[in-house]
Amino acid sequence: MSAAKLTAADAERLRECASSGGVAVFPADTVYGVCCDPDDAAAAARLYELKGRPPERPAAVMFFALSAALEALAELEGVERAALETLLPGPVTLLLPNRHRRFAPACGPDPETFGLRVPQLPDALAALRSVDVPVMQSSANLSGASDARTLAEVPLSIREGADLVLDGGELPGTPSTVIDLRDYAATGGWSVIREGALPSEAVERMLASAC
Repeated sequence: MSAAKLTAADAERLRECASSGGVAVFPADTVYGVCCDPDDAAAAARLYELKGRPPERPAAVMFFALSAALEALAELEGVERAALETLLPGPVTLLLPNRHRRFAPACGPDPETFGLRVPQLPDALAALRSVDVPVMQSSANLSGASDARTLAEVPLSIREGADLVLDGGELPGTPSTVIDLRDYAATGGWSVIREGALPSEAVERMLASAC
């Protein structure tokens, strides 16, 4: 395990773990997560097994830098890019239309939708911004249980079953706000599916400023 302040070596270990088919426990801007390659079905199955999570429930795809997400998702329309640039990085998961059917293991039964995360990493976790590959990410808890704000709160079965465990110290502990932007390009419509670390009122102000 690493110390609470992550290093460039920790970031490289996370990148190598995900790229080689492994599953990692890591700290984000909200709660502890567990992650793997979003295109690796076998790794995704391991992640779901560790959590006891039904495979039909989708997971998010996390990029560690907004520039990497915008470059990879070239199909985004102008208004969608503006919304992403306003809301990200931040403690939100954005549901977006999956026009190119990417990241199938993370999408569950709806391949036309995927959830995007770009965390607002504090200084102690800033080294993770150098991770240049996306990961499929879910909270590091047993399905339906409380989120983990410290590594000790991550179930032992998950820590022992993962290929890599990074300790980022104590995190805020409130999960991301989930915002549905699937109709945003067509109609400007959006909704908050799950209230979390970013209040709905703040989401409304930010999206209004993006128009």
